[in-house]
Amino acid sequence: MGARMGTRDRLRGWWRRGRWVVLGLVLLLVLPPATGALALRLNYTGDLREGTQSRGKDAVWLGHAWVDGRKKDADLAAFAARIKGTGIRDLYVHAGPLEHDGTLPADRYPRAKWLIENVHRTMPGIRVQAWLGDVLATEGPDGLRLEDADSRRAVVGSARQILDTGFDGVHFDLEPLHSDDAHYLSLLDDLGALTGPRRAQLSVAAHQIDPLPSAHSVLGALSGSEKWWSQEFFGQVARRVDQIAVMSYDTWMPLEGMYGGYVAQQTSLALEATPEDTDLLMGLPFFHEDDLGHHESAETVEAAVRGTRLGLGRTDADRARFGVALYVDFAAEEGDWAAYRAGWH
Repeated sequence: MGARMGTRDRLRGWWRRGRWVVLGLVLLLVLPPATGALALRLNYTGDLREGTQSRGKDAVWLGHAWVDGRKKDADLAAFAARIKGTGIRDLYVHAGPLEHDGTLPADRYPRAKWLIENVHRTMPGIRVQAWLGDVLATEGPDGLRLEDADSRRAVVGSARQILDTGFDGVHFDLEPLHSDDAHYLSLLDDLGALTGPRRAQLSVAAHQIDPLPSAHSVLGALSGSEKWWSQEFFGQVARRVDQIAVMSYDTWMPLEGMYGGYVAQQTSLALEATPEDTDLLMGLPFFHEDDLGHHESAETVEAAVRGTRLGLGRTDADRARFGVALYVDFAAEEGDWAAYRAGWH
């Protein structure tokens, strides 16, 4: 993403450096492998409940090319045709990353006004949110420090700056973010005080929820890296934002059935914790890699959609403010878009 690698790409690289090995060891210790695999696979079975499909509240993460000058009118026209007839309402457009002090250089998004004006003109009802993020200094010496009040104030200033540009909202992805981080909750309170009066959207990308009780604590004690949030903390975050999008990929699941069952569980846990006046979105893996954290043969769009629908049907089938979020446009293949349309619409 230009001279600096995008936040998500840097974070994905961070996770690859051995963390998934530790996660595997933890799962082996706390859950007999055969039992866990069977439980997840069974969670992926059953009939899909009628009506557990698009509510017209979906989102897609878009790369930096949309605001740095690489994308042109023809690209936007093709994208408009791509999403026509889908439930996509929000575009999370990468406009960062933030500096480690929380500031945001204005030259990071020179074509933002072009994008916003043309989306509003050619795609009525679609909202354009600025996707901002940074690596947090929670597990290493470098990164944004949320415990620093000046840095939090700078992040709020960056959000004000981006909204003044014309964005309809701001979407934050700050990682690795440990569960029960009071400074993050304080930041969300301050951001809500900014976005609320402007009627702008405040949304966040969220970690997955503990699949087993206190799993984040066990992993943190063994490795210093937590990965998951407690369900309670997830709810505290969800109550402070307009939208919360679960990053329900990079799960370490080796088989499609296990992954689908895991997504079904995550959907249920997230529904239980999210208030009805907050949009809850479950992430779909629109990217293709093979490493310890993500097996593309397992983490498929088909499995994610089916798991999402199973969890929705079992937990809160009538939830209105619910959707899916597609990660990410520049890595997506035709099959991903086709599976999203076929399974969710």
